[in-house]
Amino acid sequence: MPTIKITRKTLATMQPMEKITTYYDADLRGFGMRVMPSGVKSWIVEYRPGAGGRSIAKKRFRIGGMELSPEQARTAAEKVLASVSLGSDPAADRAGERGALSVAEIADRFMRDHVKKKRKANSVEGYEGIIEKHIKPAIGKKAAEKVTRADLTKLHNQVSEKRADGTGGPYAANKMLAVLSKLFNWAGDLGLIKEGTNPTQKIERFKEEQRERFLTGEELERLGAVLIEAETTGIPYDVEGDGENSRHRKKAHQRHVVYGPNITGAIRLLLLTGCRLREVLHLRWSEVDFDRGLLFLPDSKTGRKTVVLSEAAIDVLKSIPKIGVYVVASESAGTPDEKPRHDIKKPWAAISERAGLKGVRIHDLRHTFASVGAGGGLGLPVIGKLLGHSQASTTQRYAHLDIDPVRRAADIIAGNIASKIGGKH
Repeated sequence: MPTIKITRKTLATMQPMEKITTYYDADLRGFGMRVMPSGVKSWIVEYRPGAGGRSIAKKRFRIGGMELSPEQARTAAEKVLASVSLGSDPAADRAGERGALSVAEIADRFMRDHVKKKRKANSVEGYEGIIEKHIKPAIGKKAAEKVTRADLTKLHNQVSEKRADGTGGPYAANKMLAVLSKLFNWAGDLGLIKEGTNPTQKIERFKEEQRERFLTGEELERLGAVLIEAETTGIPYDVEGDGENSRHRKKAHQRHVVYGPNITGAIRLLLLTGCRLREVLHLRWSEVDFDRGLLFLPDSKTGRKTVVLSEAAIDVLKSIPKIGVYVVASESAGTPDEKPRHDIKKPWAAISERAGLKGVRIHDLRHTFASVGAGGGLGLPVIGKLLGHSQASTTQRYAHLDIDPVRRAADIIAGNIASKIGGKH
């Protein structure tokens, strides 16, 4: 392992290798920087406990990560080595503390110190849902260091089974495994569990079916008709009640639910812009530029994003009444502590059922926007720009719908060949 004088300047030269590399300090024996292949860097100090001597195996103690400067880490290392000389064994003490930490305790710290500080609100919500629904009930009380690959394989299989409430399935099971993998890696980097022990490794993920669903032209017409019905006469539903004509005899009759322009407008905007649900629900009036026909989203999934509006989308925005800060008004609209609407699941369930759109999720409206563009031969780069994709590979899923350029190419090639062989063209 290399030995160098560790300073702020030499720290930048410590780049990740294929294997774990430890750089030892030339001035303080045992003090060093451990660099993982993933790029994670940790300050460490090595020592021989007790009386020392070569017959005693070395122990490694993690001091901290890059939140510490070289000077701070060196001072901490000196304190550790001083305690060792007085008969202490810091690594053994930490192992005892570490062994007592449960999965639930580490998960809570993972959410507090990592996810909530570094992830967006919708990601935080997703992590919390998986941890509270699947991870804590199954293995929350178990000591984190005693969780095995067999434990997680069993849990992975259990979550893959669809439940009566609609939760679970292969996609949910794989998502849970991904969260666990990040949790154990984070805990290992911080020394909360033994470094390099991640029980999710080598667990084979379930094959996931493509979940894209595109609305056909006929389905779009049905949806459009139901949106008009929803905001005018309302969507009917059957209820058991007393009835208007009798005080004693209960009977079934219909009632109607009217959904205002905020709900119907949100659905139309999802279709006409290809935006994600959160981008529409969190859209502020201050981010709408009617003059230039643009939306300026400060914090989308892929960062800052500018959305080009069509005339149809502008018309929808103009039809939505301004009640508060957000375009899609919530119950707190116009109040000092106004918050964006959380979701439109219930209205969408009623509207999609009325329109006969079985199995269509709200996110499929974004897929529909992209599929119409691809089918119209607009080209994947343009579609990717409209959707705000940061990677071209993300837009590639719509390639099979982009048939116009392929047909034009086929006409050119076949036309050339036909002209040579005397065929009709």
